[in-house]
Amino acid sequence: MTEASLPRITRPAGVPIEGSSAGDRAYRWTTTGFALAIPILLLLIAWEVFAAGWPALKTFGFSFFTTSNWDAVNGRFGAAPAVFGTIVSSLVALIIATPLAVGVAIFLSEFAPRWIRQPIAFLVDLLAAIPSVVYGLWGILVLVPFIRAHVMPFVKETLHLGSFPLFSGPAYGPSMFAAGCILAIMILPYISAITREVLLAVPRSQREAALALGATRWEMIWDAVLPYARSGIIGGVILGLGRALGETMAVTMVIGNRHELSASLFAPGYSMASLIANEFSEATGDLHVSALMAVGAGLFVVTLIVNAFARWLVWRTGRAQGT
Repeated sequence: MTEASLPRITRPAGVPIEGSSAGDRAYRWTTTGFALAIPILLLLIAWEVFAAGWPALKTFGFSFFTTSNWDAVNGRFGAAPAVFGTIVSSLVALIIATPLAVGVAIFLSEFAPRWIRQPIAFLVDLLAAIPSVVYGLWGILVLVPFIRAHVMPFVKETLHLGSFPLFSGPAYGPSMFAAGCILAIMILPYISAITREVLLAVPRSQREAALALGATRWEMIWDAVLPYARSGIIGGVILGLGRALGETMAVTMVIGNRHELSASLFAPGYSMASLIANEFSEATGDLHVSALMAVGAGLFVVTLIVNAFARWLVWRTGRAQGT
């Protein structure tokens, strides 16, 4: 067939070329404006937070994040206990939540019958819809008394671990361990959902190849599926870490809110978010407000980096699986 014999497609008279109408241009500019509004809003928030926190950062320097003296009366501020409490409570949450979340994801993607898969996944995801203050109330009324009456005595007296610095001190109840337990429940659905989607995206040929080589079902999951999805799972875990770092209300209600450094998980502590929530309404001096905004700036940077890294890992996994 020659080029001359090919049928020609003609445009009817009066029909505009695609993308040339005023409606298309308006739609394109509107959607572009919506897309640009998000990074612009993020930059404006960052500018305001850093501008408000700059006087404190300029006055105390980097020692603001390494000292523990927080004296609003005399104008001396150090956020080290809040930084320490944020990191420790978030790591405790990851240690508790990651095995549970990955286990739930493996069960739903590899073992659960089809008829029960969706209901269980829905119930797990529903944990993310519970308001933070409800978690906090549950923590005060149920979790903290349970930890004080059962967990702490079991660790200290039954396991005889009270002499270790990690579990030393009196059993108050409100503690960094309680905050870590609350955070573990709150970040579990995020890690589980991302891990489940990553595991379901693993090619079926990956599983069939392992089974064809004589692997058992568990060996197939451990040696073929999980290594293939490792980057995505790590991205989900880090995304859960970003969620834990910024949590405010539930942590404020159970962590104890004591501004001092302690090696014990059973001791009350502070987090950066709870420090801001507790003192912002009472801050009257300009330097006090600036110190709280500097804490917010530090938390903003940390959560932004953690979430960006997690998104990058998930994106890289999806791109690799799509090729």
